[in-house]
Amino acid sequence: MFYTYILKSSKSNLFYTGWTTDLQKRVKQHNSGESFASKPYRPWTLVYYSAFETEKLAKDFERYLKSGSGKAFSRKRFLKP
Repeated sequence: MFYTYILKSSKSNLFYTGWTTDLQKRVKQHNSGESFASKPYRPWTLVYYSAFETEKLAKDFERYLKSGSGKAFSRKRFLKP
């Protein structure tokens, strides 16, 4: 399986979107500081994920979520308070 995920920083009001094949391991990497881009904003909480059959689908959905309309979609559908 391939996963697209959204993390929320507990330190600031930032979100991180990515994809992986091992969701638990990837979240641990973000929280341990192994990911350069997310290191300054840890700790992170997993707020959304979706599973896909192929890497292409996961990457395509990640790309969409990072677009302007994708950010609006995720705020409306997944990131409600």
